[in-house]
Amino acid sequence: MSKQTLDRILQSQGVGTRKYCRALIADGEFAINGNVLTDYKAQLETDGLVFTLFGEEWTYRAQVYIALNKPPNFECSRKPSHHPGVLTLMPEQLGWRDVQPVGRLDHDTTGLLLLSDDGAFIHAQSSPKRHVPKLYVATTYDPVTAELVERLLAGVQLHDEPAPLAAQSCKALDEHRLEIVLEQGKYHQVKRMLAAAGNHCSALERVAIGGLTLASLGLKEGEWCYLNEEQLALLSS
Repeated sequence: MSKQTLDRILQSQGVGTRKYCRALIADGEFAINGNVLTDYKAQLETDGLVFTLFGEEWTYRAQVYIALNKPPNFECSRKPSHHPGVLTLMPEQLGWRDVQPVGRLDHDTTGLLLLSDDGAFIHAQSSPKRHVPKLYVATTYDPVTAELVERLLAGVQLHDEPAPLAAQSCKALDEHRLEIVLEQGKYHQVKRMLAAAGNHCSALERVAIGGLTLASLGLKEGEWCYLNEEQLALLSS
């Protein structure tokens, strides 16, 4: 059980600076069950807390875990250089909370992207030691052949890699699409593996991380959602 003052509660949720939060409370913008609270020093239990701010209902979250269906031409960076950052697709308060992408997808790669303000979670999910399988659907320039699939399963040698890298699984979906599962998470790995195997990638979508699938979330491109405990557990399954 944890109690916090009202100004700290709002600041922790990404509303703004402590000074700004105190002004909002003094102006009567903060309410619990319809009861307006104006003393920023008042303390509330944060576990299970639901409050109203600007007439909108908020659920207190000590930390946030988010799934985004990333569209093309967005960068997975808090300081993008050539395209908008993925955080521009989400409410401003998530930026104030220092939410960051977990790993990166290329600007032209779409699909399932995790974000969080939990540093331990980001580190754990990004660690290559965890061997979390990630499922991609790749569209190829040239037709997908049985030989291409065999090469990807057997392993291909990439520049600057000490040993060949192999897909955990790989299968053709149609003439120009294949499904490939990787564990390593190397830089541009799917694209580089396809090139090394004699083909090229024209489009790439990540559709699953561990047991969490994009289809199960029902997110359209550009949409996002908070992940619950059951969904988070799927990331390691």
